Amino acid sequence: MDFARDETQEEVAGVAADLLARGLDDDALWTALADADLLSLALPERLGGSGLGIAEATTVLTEIGRGGARTPALPTIGFGILPILALADDAQQDELLAGISEGSVLTAALAEPGRAFPASPGAVAKPVDGGHAVTGSFVAVPYADTARAILVPTDAGVVALTPTTEGVTLRPSPTSTHAPEFSLRADGAVGTLLGEGGPDAVATLYRLALASIAAFADGLLSGATDLTARHLSERHQFGKPLATFQAVAQQIADVYVTSRTLHVAALSSVWRVAEGLDAADDLDVTAYWIAAELPPAMRVLHHLHGGIGVDETYPLHKYSSATKDLARLLGGASYRLDLVGARCSSN
Repeated sequence: MDFARDETQEEVAGVAADLLARGLDDDALWTALADADLLSLALPERLGGSGLGIAEATTVLTEIGRGGARTPALPTIGFGILPILALADDAQQDELLAGISEGSVLTAALAEPGRAFPASPGAVAKPVDGGHAVTGSFVAVPYADTARAILVPTDAGVVALTPTTEGVTLRPSPTSTHAPEFSLRADGAVGTLLGEGGPDAVATLYRLALASIAAFADGLLSGATDLTARHLSERHQFGKPLATFQAVAQQIADVYVTSRTLHVAALSSVWRVAEGLDAADDLDVTAYWIAAELPPAMRVLHHLHGGIGVDETYPLHKYSSATKDLARLLGGASYRLDLVGARCSSN
């Protein structure tokens, strides 16, 4: 098992890092990512992509997380492109993935009210003329208003809906990052069942989404830790860099341990998913680590910045805000701990 990035992944990371270093605004960065073909890496060549895999696609997510950028990259790549490639037939892929290289957005409804990533979705899908009619409620659906397609887990499998379909109602919900997010209600909305459907399709959607969240969160904490380390080395007190004070060094060291643990967990999760291995244990543990350990680590980093850490215009807030939204999307630490405990007791 070798988790080191290969030459292609290093090149992908370098291109993404270069774009992020330009200081572009959110819309300009999204356009630049599309123009650099970073959104279409996993697409087959017939759709204008590079035909690369999960590891390369999630490398982009890690670098975007490291830069603290607010873009639809996570839902588009992790909740949309990768599941569609895994589940849809060629005709469905051609329809749903058209426009990705120009910056089209995809997303998925991964949570129902009170249930994140439910193994048995409460939404129902019935075959009708033109597709499958979906009825159900979902929360925390990012970028649902501008998405080309929204992947919806149902009792029949994963159904692709469009936000303008009759029977789809979107209601805005607040986020820490101020990125667009919606509650979604489907009342007989007709969409396309991906592939042959079934519970395995829902599990595949969740598996790819969790691996993508892991890669993005890895970048988030790494970027926030690097930002804080630079601050501590440059900011002086009593004539010495803050980094030389023992209490400060101990706190940043604790965060570094958390960051490296998340890094290993994320790499292992992505690697197992990419290799087609059973990744359930890794994904559950990683999701728990993100929900339980990432928010406290961000609070420590804010504390280490002193007064500047409470300034909402300071870059650290991009990282901590994204962390809050991720932890909420995953269902919170207690929910994730229950899943890990249930897995341990069943083995």
